[in-house]
Amino acid sequence: MSNSILIVDDEQGIREVLSSILTDEGYESIAVSSGEECIRLLEERSVDVVLLDVWLEGIDGLETLDRIRKNGVDAMVVMISGHASIETAVRATKLGAFDFIEKPLSLEKVILVIKNALEVHRLAQENRQLREEIGGRTQLHGDTVPMRALRQQIALTAPTNGRVLIYGESGTGKELVARALHFASLRGDRAFVEVNCAAIPEELIESELFGHVKGSFTGATENKVGKFAKADGGTLFLDEVADMSLRTQAKVLRVLEEQRLEPVGSNQTVSVDVRVIAATNKTLEEEIAHGRFREDLFYRLNVIPFTLPPLRERIEDVPVLARYFMLEFAAAYGRKPKEVSEAALGVMARYHWPGNVRELRNLIERLMIVVPQDKIEPLHLPPELFRASSRMAQKPNATLHEARSAYEREFILRKLEENQWHMTRTAEALGLERSHLYRRMRALGIKTEE
Repeated sequence: MSNSILIVDDEQGIREVLSSILTDEGYESIAVSSGEECIRLLEERSVDVVLLDVWLEGIDGLETLDRIRKNGVDAMVVMISGHASIETAVRATKLGAFDFIEKPLSLEKVILVIKNALEVHRLAQENRQLREEIGGRTQLHGDTVPMRALRQQIALTAPTNGRVLIYGESGTGKELVARALHFASLRGDRAFVEVNCAAIPEELIESELFGHVKGSFTGATENKVGKFAKADGGTLFLDEVADMSLRTQAKVLRVLEEQRLEPVGSNQTVSVDVRVIAATNKTLEEEIAHGRFREDLFYRLNVIPFTLPPLRERIEDVPVLARYFMLEFAAAYGRKPKEVSEAALGVMARYHWPGNVRELRNLIERLMIVVPQDKIEPLHLPPELFRASSRMAQKPNATLHEARSAYEREFILRKLEENQWHMTRTAEALGLERSHLYRRMRALGIKTEE
């Protein structure tokens, strides 16, 4: 589709000339003679660039520009005038004009300005789309009390430069929270740099964090900028910070205290302005007690502590998350989203989710790929979801009888859900008499309304 240019000028001759030239250049041109017409047209359709004369009858060009911006129109506006003052040009710029062209018009200049305006418009749209995608990736889903409290804590903390230490089991979304903090902060338009401290070998982590100069060690064939320098002005996320060695911890502490660093092999210091967000799935007080983590670094990082709840402690969010992930993967694979039945959601709600939200997300992706039906039922779920993991994990010393009863209860529940709680069909599937099924359900504490 060709780019669209709206011409707003009360001189018919200029409208005709510009329309002809723009059409020859391959643009779609639309022409109106007043600011009122311009505003009405932009309420009905979108354009990429507006060529707007300053001097118009009725509302003039500057008033038109002001109303365009207040209406949220994102088109690039180029002002045209035959005898405008510097004051007029300054005011137009403050109101959001992209450029200013004086009459008599140089057609070559008009075409050049339009091309520049279209390029800026394209970049602005890409940036807006990217921010929307980032916003989706940093959105925290769930309406339980812990999640509402977490969103409130992020809203209060994000605008500050306070260091944040995020505690949480693997898969609870620590990186998601770190990104949400960054993009809601005053540094949101700067770099967000992530370092997984557990994934980098000990001999390379200092180079990764602080950079190095050419020849500083074997294999250092060129200068390298470290993560701290890359995050200058933005946010550095130290994931699994407890896996850093004590030596590296000491150097990180020094950078936090001085906001300066020395690349490996260099004797020159580099100043950095970085907000550090750290995360761990370990209890740092225990790591300190065992001599594996520096207490002074802990106090530097633990300015604002966040604790992410495991999924089993906000199990009511499972349906919300499951539907969100289903929509996400449907869009990613270009497929129609599948419905997750209430029975399947019931099975998910009784599972312990040791892998937390990450495990649920992986499950939904698997179901989207391998299940041909439009509706996810309990029979499509993997066997581990029917095991009594939540109960047995809480009873490590359970007897054989307790373990057998727990398994039997989960198995009967699975068959009930597979058969939509139809007692006769469930009894047939289990090879039991209907009356026997009722007795076993009562013995195992399964209520028919469950």
